[in-house]
Amino acid sequence: MLSITLMTLDHRFQMLKDVRAVLSVALYPIHYAINFPVTAGEWMGESFGTREALLSEISTLKTQQTILNTRLQKLAALEQENVRLRALLDSSFKVSEKVLIGELMSVNLEPFSREIVINRGTRHGVYEGQPLLDAHGIMGQITRATPLTSNGMLITDPNHAIPVAVNRNGLRAVAYGTGGELLDLPHFPNNADIEVGDLLVSTGLGGRFPRGYPVATITHIEHDPTQPFTQVAAKPTAHLQRSREVLLIWPSRPKEQAETTPEETD
Repeated sequence: MLSITLMTLDHRFQMLKDVRAVLSVALYPIHYAINFPVTAGEWMGESFGTREALLSEISTLKTQQTILNTRLQKLAALEQENVRLRALLDSSFKVSEKVLIGELMSVNLEPFSREIVINRGTRHGVYEGQPLLDAHGIMGQITRATPLTSNGMLITDPNHAIPVAVNRNGLRAVAYGTGGELLDLPHFPNNADIEVGDLLVSTGLGGRFPRGYPVATITHIEHDPTQPFTQVAAKPTAHLQRSREVLLIWPSRPKEQAETTPEETD
């Protein structure tokens, strides 16, 4: 009866309001402690779920980034290839000869050998001795042609020689391959009018290479009074170590090649 009476009085006159307030404050820690395991479990569950979701999202983003970076590299390679092809095509428009673009398939890495294999052969009209160029100058010549592929010798090969002339004054010489990155011009007299930076161009003598194409730039001159000739070195203008495409030209087609018609570039 007492409890009922107190509840009735509290309902009507709010007599126990302050007592309830004090008791709620005093009991809060106990209530919090009782509910803590449940609350902590829910929080940890949410945290682990969020962490796993974040790790999964990070893994997915890393995969996507790798794929995008790979595609970006491929696009960069295609862009550079496009630049090279445009340069070759621009070079082909500057010459009057018939031209054909080929791609390098392999490079001979033997010491002192400078040979390449391209994806054009006799079915495309390629013949032995045919000049090879890139967008910057003469690269070499075809040494062996098969139906679908051909072997070429670069001008830096020690077995290669090409007649050249100083573009500034027409002084003629022969540039020999050294097996390295430079050409040797051993027959310039000591009083020859040559300078570092002079451009050497093909003379067309011998009928192998067309006249007037860039070959090399003189990089070194050494005079020795005890010797009859000056030591001269020149760097090829063609990008022999970087070019992946070559330009084949038909400057003055041999008589036996008159019936051969090369295929057009794709």
